[in-house]
Amino acid sequence: MNTLRISLEKVDFRPPTQVTDDTSVLTLKNWVFEPLLKWQPGGLAQPGLFDRWEHESEGRVWRFHIREGAIFHDGVPCVASHIIDFIEGILQSRDTFGMRWSYNRYLAHAKFTTEDERTVKVENPEPLADILDIFTEFYICRIDSVGKPILGTGRYRVVEFEKEEGRSVLEYANPGLNTTRSPQRIVATAEPNAEKRLDQLRQGRVDAALNLERVEGKLQFESSLQWGKATNTLSIIYYLNCFQGLFSSPKARLAINHAVDTEALIRDVFHNLAVPATTIVSPFHLGAENAALKPIPYDQAKARSLLKGLNIEAPIVLRTPTYMPERAEAITRFVAASLEAVGLNVTVEVETDRPAYAQQVGHDKRIGDMALFDSSPHSTYRVLDDKISSANRAVWWQGYEDAEVERLIKAANRCVEDKDRQDAYGQCLKRLNENPPWLYLVHPIEVFGARLDVHGLSINCKGALDIE
Repeated sequence: MNTLRISLEKVDFRPPTQVTDDTSVLTLKNWVFEPLLKWQPGGLAQPGLFDRWEHESEGRVWRFHIREGAIFHDGVPCVASHIIDFIEGILQSRDTFGMRWSYNRYLAHAKFTTEDERTVKVENPEPLADILDIFTEFYICRIDSVGKPILGTGRYRVVEFEKEEGRSVLEYANPGLNTTRSPQRIVATAEPNAEKRLDQLRQGRVDAALNLERVEGKLQFESSLQWGKATNTLSIIYYLNCFQGLFSSPKARLAINHAVDTEALIRDVFHNLAVPATTIVSPFHLGAENAALKPIPYDQAKARSLLKGLNIEAPIVLRTPTYMPERAEAITRFVAASLEAVGLNVTVEVETDRPAYAQQVGHDKRIGDMALFDSSPHSTYRVLDDKISSANRAVWWQGYEDAEVERLIKAANRCVEDKDRQDAYGQCLKRLNENPPWLYLVHPIEVFGARLDVHGLSINCKGALDIE
């Protein structure tokens, strides 16, 4: 196929200083830009824009080497100074909610220097093996002459981008090197509504459409189209108020994990397009395979037993947004009914302003007793550092304290070799299954559809559309 027409929820190229896990944006980023390192299922890094690296001093010093022939789409060679400028821009910027990126904290003591045009040196007072995780989230780009953040080193270059119109056109950057079935040209258009994206596909107005799991009803998977699915690394969870109230008790936190039938939630709310969660991260994160966990079993009798003797007379305040995660209010209705079934009195508060909700939950700690949220980092290190560690008490920490978890996190952070890191993070995840800080729910399954004559498309566990 010479031209591929795709329909996405949004069409956008974010400024270089912004990092996002939005699947539509990631799809475009993966085609146009290169990450410094590529994240792989299992959590280990593979070569990306850096084709090799080595460390010394037990992981305090790292050297990363830019692949030969890395050239931006305007013909400018990619050199080490570009990468250092990019990283420093992220460290000084703020996210979409006005909060400073956590990378600023991770790399607060790191020193970045150029040893030569193709080598970036990173020095840190303590071992920093998790620099590998961080670098998988940095997609190198530059601003073009009219101020658009579209210059990358990836296999497609942007020839048109109109954010307001929700449209972009990409062309293969080096047509003579295209020895695959990859299209020479991609036309991406934005359609926020999943039903309309599906209709566009049915009517032949586009060749493929992403995020079709977000249709309101049950997706029919008709045989006139081809379908692709992948379980996403996203975790849909409830933060629990561990500072005070019922969920300052480990027994209560474990009890409500037994109280919710996640299989029924998947069937009734997600139309079977999700899998149960077992811990703070997905089965694809670093350490998950080593932990080999099973979901906390649905057991109402066990939940009631654990709650016995605790002060459960006060209503449980359950806060929810209307979106992010998808089906937020339906999830909350299901969970509220589940908690009431084991003897809890539940009050639901709905927040319609999603950015304000994130600020309330993260910065202001206004979570009531429970707050529905989605946890999106692909790095086990980041989730532990940002959301679990009581030593850091970072923005998303909700008062959870467990001395054994802290010991395990500290040990994992000091592991440099791949196998040691897998084992150490696996121990963290296992402990967090035994003593959960959150109510674990599900990981959604993401879906794309395409015409039957379109070949070479797939979806990865980050939810981005891939092309052979």
